[in-house]
Amino acid sequence: MEYKISNRLKIGAIVLIVLGLLGISYGFIDASSVTEDNITEFLANEDHHGDAYASDSHNSDALHVEDHHGGDAHGASHAEQDHGMSHEEHVLHQIHNRPYSALYIAAFFFFMISLGVLAFYAVQYAAQAGWSPVLFRVMEGITSYVLPGGLIVLAIAFAADSHLFVWLTDGITDVDSDKYDTLVAGKSGWLNKTGFFIRGIIFVAGWSLYRHFSRKFSVAQDNADDNRYFKKNFRIAAAFLVFFIYTESMMSWDWIMSVDPHWFSTLFGWYLLAGMLVCGVTVIAMIAIYLKSKGLLEHVNDSHIHDLAKFMFGFSVFWTYLWFSQFMLIWYSDIPEEVTYFVTRIEDYKLPFFGMIGMNFIFPLLLLMNSDFKRVNWFVIMAGVVILCGHYLDIFNMIMPATVGDRWFIGIPEIGAILFFAGIFLYVVFTALGKYPLLAKRSPFIEESKHFHY
Repeated sequence: MEYKISNRLKIGAIVLIVLGLLGISYGFIDASSVTEDNITEFLANEDHHGDAYASDSHNSDALHVEDHHGGDAHGASHAEQDHGMSHEEHVLHQIHNRPYSALYIAAFFFFMISLGVLAFYAVQYAAQAGWSPVLFRVMEGITSYVLPGGLIVLAIAFAADSHLFVWLTDGITDVDSDKYDTLVAGKSGWLNKTGFFIRGIIFVAGWSLYRHFSRKFSVAQDNADDNRYFKKNFRIAAAFLVFFIYTESMMSWDWIMSVDPHWFSTLFGWYLLAGMLVCGVTVIAMIAIYLKSKGLLEHVNDSHIHDLAKFMFGFSVFWTYLWFSQFMLIWYSDIPEEVTYFVTRIEDYKLPFFGMIGMNFIFPLLLLMNSDFKRVNWFVIMAGVVILCGHYLDIFNMIMPATVGDRWFIGIPEIGAILFFAGIFLYVVFTALGKYPLLAKRSPFIEESKHFHY
């Protein structure tokens, strides 16, 4: 079974990239049109049209909570860091942060899909799963985005600097500066630019090396006369999963949680992992269904799709469990420096915050609870689209409140960034799918997988 990326798909991916670039460019041009010289006039026009933003009043409870606790507890907005900054300057920062945030959210979202698939793929080898070998090449194709996707995320982080990560602001760790922040200075041993990018390169290199060798051994097994390459894959999968659990947690602290350097959650690494896994399995199912519709993947049957949909359902419930555990404990304990993270999201992000819960839990629960529905391809695709949109909103809720406050909107910059990275993702993944046969024919479990029925 050979597959080659079709011209239609290739052109579609390029069109997405071009449209995305236009949207991203518009976002940066539009943001840069608001300057120190015209910010007062800009805000006056907003007030005149009844569209005034209440970033100061909305955040005031969160911002001044720390005054009752010795000035150490800060909320989930860059406003806390803008010591002595006027309202106009603060709003200007938020406007200039938005295009970087939109770009970063979309870049990370597509990257985390491929990383989630890589972890899921490694689990299949380590567990010596018998149902999944007919899907190995689909998983390998999706994981081809790990290296370019990870490097793109790091490149955006490098270019965005303090537009995304307030701890990169000049003078924030200098005790003589008016921007000095005690908490950020206390974490500067970990949160510094050199350490951030060294760790990031180690993470991406480690994940990519595993992907490279696993793919190499998988392809070599096709023409082998014994199972030595499968055994090698088993060993490196087990070692990789240990490496992955540590590095994924550290990556979640660095790349996501540190946009709010005053807030932390010990569950955060697991929480992000659950989102990665559900998105990864969803994309495996969607691409498998697409290839099946083209007359490929002849050995993939409705039992394989049913199992993938079970994982979509299971990981959605797991994500909800972790989300609720994190939220409930913080909300109930009502410790000001912790609860402000959710206060700002509930006050300023009602639609994406509660919409995300509906799309990531209630919708998959109702749709995928029924066993029969899990075998209906169009139903799985529909559920998958909702799940992916819900987890995009999840990442949106993690980044935007810290960078743009209540001046959020899902408009041209955000949609442009999604289209841009969707185009790159599709091009990279489907090009990789065409490099080798779609069936891992010499896997020791391939016959079991071909005849898998549930």
